[in-house]
Amino acid sequence: MAASLGGCPHFGRVTLVRVSGADHIRTTEKLAPLIRRHADEAERIRHLPRPVAEAFAKHGLYRLAGTPDIHGADADPMTQIGVIEAASRADGSAGWNLMIGIETFGLIGPGFKGRCPELIDDPMTVMASSTAAVGRAQKDGNGWRVSGQWQFVSGIHNAQIFGATVRLYDGDELLDEGNRYAVVPEGEFEIVDTWHVAGLRGSGSHDVRLDDVFVPDSRIIAPIGGNEATTPQLRLPLGNRLAYNKAAVAIGIARAGIDAFVDLATAKQPRFTSKTVRERPFAQRAIALAEARLTGARAALMELTTASWETVLRGDDVSPKHRALFHIVASDTARAAVETVEILCEAAGTSANRIGEPLERISRDVRVVRQHATVAPHLMEDAGRTLLGLESQSYVVRSRGA
Repeated sequence: MAASLGGCPHFGRVTLVRVSGADHIRTTEKLAPLIRRHADEAERIRHLPRPVAEAFAKHGLYRLAGTPDIHGADADPMTQIGVIEAASRADGSAGWNLMIGIETFGLIGPGFKGRCPELIDDPMTVMASSTAAVGRAQKDGNGWRVSGQWQFVSGIHNAQIFGATVRLYDGDELLDEGNRYAVVPEGEFEIVDTWHVAGLRGSGSHDVRLDDVFVPDSRIIAPIGGNEATTPQLRLPLGNRLAYNKAAVAIGIARAGIDAFVDLATAKQPRFTSKTVRERPFAQRAIALAEARLTGARAALMELTTASWETVLRGDDVSPKHRALFHIVASDTARAAVETVEILCEAAGTSANRIGEPLERISRDVRVVRQHATVAPHLMEDAGRTLLGLESQSYVVRSRGA
């Protein structure tokens, strides 16, 4: 039997702590000790521990990108970046979970209006979804029979509802070419243990399987990019929204790398010397280069994000050139985060390779972010096509607002 979503059985119904603007970032920073306490557990069990997910939900962090009419905070994208950075600085996997939760609610949540708003009435309800596969929804009376398996469902262990990307069929006839989300409550989806990885182990990005699950028609909602652009948040280019959140995770992890290197360099005294690592000119140069690379990349990302936000606040569309520039900068930010950590690991010596040392996990985690399709290196080339007057070949770069 499916669990009732009204009371959110895992977390219970609570009243959200209402904060706004910079307060969201400070709230996340205050959660850093809790996140760090559970980081090793997340690595071991390969998903986010419940106390961390519960804290994110209690403080409304999963709903930052949602508009007020769907119980969201409607926080601007710069705030979202800051919050995700803060969580990722405490632990990359926790930051990734929070990022996906923010993104999912902001992009899918509007589809619940007029369809099944009761499913998200409880502020502790957490959503997970996947666009990595497209399942089949077969017409059955006043609903649909849904089957399929979806990959990379980050945060699914703490989710009360799952959004499965599907196409609608009546018999053998495909009803239209567009995708939809089939919303399935906890108890009706199966988590498949597939997340056996090195980096971001605690993100819990396992598969989800549905086997002939009945979904009422009211729980078939619009997909990502399928909602009417009625607010500035929804008028932001979809591809850019998908990119800046990933870049924020990378920045937070790399910032943790700088923190870890400073601690190591202050305490470590290499063999055959009486000096600490921080007294070496090579280490001094490394920290300077790392700081310059990361700070510069973050500043560029925030500048373009702010410009996009100001554009949509005016009611204007973000131009193709600006969308392309955004992807160039977002992809370079992910690259900068990896390079930052590589510089520090080189200066740290063998300590950076020792299991249990912060830099070892950080170096594994930060590389995974750059592998994501929305900040992958090849997007820079495709965005460059736009700057040269050619048509972009990537949907991520071409995409407009919802």
